[in-house]
Amino acid sequence: MTSSFDAPRSVAQPVFVLEPGKPIPADLRGRVLALGNFDGVHRGHAELARVAGEMAAEQGTSAAALTFEPHPRTVFRPDQPVFRLTPEPIKVALLAGLGLSPSFIIPFDRAIAGIPAEAFVDELLLGQLGAAGLVCGYDFHFGKGRTGSPEMLQARAGHAGIPVAVVPPFAFQGEPVSSTLVRAALETGDIGHAAALLGRPWFVRGEVAHGDKRGRDLGYPTANMHLSRECRLRFGIYAVRMKIDGVWRDGVASFGSRPTFDDGAPRLETFVFGFSGDLYGKTVDVAFVAFLRGEAKFDTLEALIVQMDADSASARDILAKTPAFLP
Repeated sequence: MTSSFDAPRSVAQPVFVLEPGKPIPADLRGRVLALGNFDGVHRGHAELARVAGEMAAEQGTSAAALTFEPHPRTVFRPDQPVFRLTPEPIKVALLAGLGLSPSFIIPFDRAIAGIPAEAFVDELLLGQLGAAGLVCGYDFHFGKGRTGSPEMLQARAGHAGIPVAVVPPFAFQGEPVSSTLVRAALETGDIGHAAALLGRPWFVRGEVAHGDKRGRDLGYPTANMHLSRECRLRFGIYAVRMKIDGVWRDGVASFGSRPTFDDGAPRLETFVFGFSGDLYGKTVDVAFVAFLRGEAKFDTLEALIVQMDADSASARDILAKTPAFLP
């Protein structure tokens, strides 16, 4: 079944990498800047984008994002890498879909982290970027020792005549929204909860690689992808949609270590219903729609095939009842 599910929108997604002290093109200055890490680009981030868009309209300019790569926790706690929900290319695309374009990227390292908060505001936000306005979340902190706060930002930028909006905690259906809660939902396989917090299904992007070809022998040829080592999605079977050459197609996927065969490195294996083309080397997106069951070890291949038939039937049924998603 082909779906018109589409995330993110097809929008120009320029990125500008900032170098401290280096001038930027004049036409990129004077934007209203939404500030944050934006991992996941969830409903709370969409609220920041909405506020930034309104402020930009008032200021007669456009809104852009100012974000950091890699995630600061990767720099400060490399032994505890963060489960990234949206690597940079996906994050930038989703921010553009919310009207934040370009994305100004600050290459984050300990030197950047050591910049005093006052200099971050005066030299980077107001000086280098010439911000016409600033929008941040209530918990945004920056600068050496994380001494920069929303209140400090309001006071310092306000003194220069630059408006600053601080977005309060955002809740959806009475529940707070955060990247941490999205990660927790994915780690337990609660795909529906993650999608509710994000405002869209969670998806990954990767290149289709050669596998062991077992799926062909089982009657289920799969497209194999290696996800980031930091991915902590629950091992199991999922109803999914895969974007192939711009078209979303229904399927069923397994993410895990394949205990029936080799207990190897985690891999995402997707069987796309009714598709027979060659996907090797293609970059595809896989969106997770529903969790079907946990990963299991089978004593015989016959038992595994029976279960795969049942999983495919369940996935088809769920996807047939799941409306096409248009962000």
